[in-house]
Amino acid sequence: MPVSSPKTETYLEGLPGWARELSEKYYSRSFALFLVSGNVRDLVPLRRLDGIDFVPVEEFLSNALFGQRDLILHYDRGGLSFGSADSQADFRRALEGYDSFHGTNYTQGGLPRSPDAVLNLLDNYLRLRIADGRKIGLVIDFAETIVPAGDIANMSAEDRNSLVILKRWARSPVFLNADVTICLVSENQIEVNQGIVQHPGVSSIAIPLPDYAERLDFIRAQLRIQPLPPGSEVSDESLAKLGAGLKRVQLESVISHATQNRRPLTMKTLSEHKKELIEAESGGLLEFVQSRFDLSFVAGNDQAKRKLQEAAAAIQAGKTDVLPMGYVICGPVGTGKTFITTCFAGEVGIPAVTLKNFRSMWQGVTEGNLERVLSLLKAMCPIAVIVDEADAQLGDRSRSGDSGVSNRVFAQIAQFMGNTELRGKVIWFLLTCRPDLLPVDLKRQGRAEEHIALFYPETTEERLALLRAMQRKIGMPPFPTDVEKFFLDHSGSLSGADIEAVLVRSHMRSSLRNKTAVDTEDLKTALEDFIPPYYPTEIDLQNVVAVLECTSKSLLPEQYRDVDRSELIRRANDLLALSRTSPEG
Repeated sequence: MPVSSPKTETYLEGLPGWARELSEKYYSRSFALFLVSGNVRDLVPLRRLDGIDFVPVEEFLSNALFGQRDLILHYDRGGLSFGSADSQADFRRALEGYDSFHGTNYTQGGLPRSPDAVLNLLDNYLRLRIADGRKIGLVIDFAETIVPAGDIANMSAEDRNSLVILKRWARSPVFLNADVTICLVSENQIEVNQGIVQHPGVSSIAIPLPDYAERLDFIRAQLRIQPLPPGSEVSDESLAKLGAGLKRVQLESVISHATQNRRPLTMKTLSEHKKELIEAESGGLLEFVQSRFDLSFVAGNDQAKRKLQEAAAAIQAGKTDVLPMGYVICGPVGTGKTFITTCFAGEVGIPAVTLKNFRSMWQGVTEGNLERVLSLLKAMCPIAVIVDEADAQLGDRSRSGDSGVSNRVFAQIAQFMGNTELRGKVIWFLLTCRPDLLPVDLKRQGRAEEHIALFYPETTEERLALLRAMQRKIGMPPFPTDVEKFFLDHSGSLSGADIEAVLVRSHMRSSLRNKTAVDTEDLKTALEDFIPPYYPTEIDLQNVVAVLECTSKSLLPEQYRDVDRSELIRRANDLLALSRTSPEG
C-alpha cells in the first residue's frame, strides 16, 4: 500500500506539475486508474543523479513514476511489452499457468489480437501479483483505440468488453489498496469513451505544452550539445519566447535543422519553421496570417480604428487586464472586416491565426480537432484568433440532428472564450455580416465583449482616404489630383472591396499598355466597365443588424446614432422577411 513520507515529498518536488499531480493522487489512495492526455507525444525532463535527460512520456512513466515497481507493463494494439526481462519472464510463467488451467495456447501461439481478450489476461495476471504483494505499473497507450468515444449502443462487443474491464479496475478496492497504477494514454481526451473520462474512479491528468521557462531549459540543454551556427540571429531566450506553442521535439527539430545543415537560424527561418510546425500540429485547422500592414493602412471607420489602436497600445504596455476578451467585427460585405483585423495583428506585433473548418463527418473527430486547436491557442499566447463567417463556423446550442456534436463543440468554445485567465492573451475576432445569427452566449459580456460595426464610406473625405489606403495596400503610386477628382466624381457608393477591384483593373490596363502609371483614361475605362454586386435587400439588412449589434454609439454613422431602436428592429424584421422571399435571398 502506498504511503507518503518526507522522502516521497522530496521526490515529488522534482517532478513536472502534471506528474506531481498524478503521484499525489496515487499516494492519497484515491485512484489507481489515470487518463493521461494532451502533450503525450513530446519529451519531458527526467532528473537523474548526473543531470537531466529529456525522454518520451512513456519512458518517463516507466523510469520516474514506476521506477521502484517490481513489474512494469506496456500495452497497445501493437502488442504487450515489458519494462525488464524479469517482468517479461514473470508474465510468461503466469501465462503458462493460465494456459494449463483454461486449456488455451497463448504461450506458444501468441497473445489474442482483440484488446478485450488481452485485458482479460492482464486482469487475471494483475490480481495474481497483487495477491503476492508485488508493486505494478501498467501503461495502456493509444487508449482511444481500446475504448473509443461513442454511444455504447453503437459500440462493438469487443469495445464494450474493454470498457467494462477498465471500469471494473477503476472501482476495484483490490486495486486501490494495492501498490498498482494504471495509466491510459491518449492525445485527445475527447476521443476516449466518456464512460471512462467521466468515471469517478478515473483521474484525468493533462500534460500541457511547455511554457517559457520549460522551453528555455530545454533549449539551453540542446545548445550545450549542438550550438547554433555562426550568424544566427536568435538567442536561447528569444528562441524560447518565439517558440510559444511548440513541443520540445519540434524545438529540437528546429535546432537540428540549423546545425546539421550549417545554416544560421534567422528570425525569418524561425518564423517559417514555426508556421509549418503549428499548422501541421493543428492538422491544418489553424492558418497563420502574415500581415505586412498595420492600422495606418485602414481608411474610413476612424472610430473603429481608434478603438483597436487603443487595444494595441494596452497590449504593448502589458495592461492586458483592461482588454476585452474578444471582438465581434460586423458590417456589410466589402467593408474590410478581415483587413482591419489583420492590420490589428500587424500593429501589435502578435501572431494571428485563422480558425479553419474543424468539423468532420467522423464520430468524435470534430471534438478532437477542436480540443487540439484550443490547447495550441492557449500555449501560443498572446495571439489573435480570427474566425471568418463566425455565425456559420461556430454553431450554437440548439442545432440538432448531429448526435449532439454541435452542442458539445459550442460548449467547448464558449468555455474557452470565457476563461478570464486568458484576457489579453487569446483575443477573439468573430467576423460576420450577420451578427444577429451569432449565438448570444458567444457575444455576451465576458466573451466577445466589444462589438465593432463597419460601414461603407459616405463622405467625399472618407472615399478619398479609402482610395489612398487601397493604393498603398496594392502598391500603386498615388494618383495626380485630377485623377483623384475624377475617381471621386464617378465612384458613387463603392465599397472598399469594389474600389480595390477597380484599381486592380485599371492597373492591369495601364501595365498592358506599358504605361508608367495609371491615368484618367485607365481609371475611366475600369469604372465604366465595373458593375458592383447588387443585393440591395441583403445589404440593407446587414447595415441595420450591424447598427443594432454595435456596442458604441461613436462607431455609428450620424444618421443612426439617435434612431429609435424599436424602429430599427422593425426594419430588420421587414428586411429579413423580404430577403427570404426575394431571388437574392
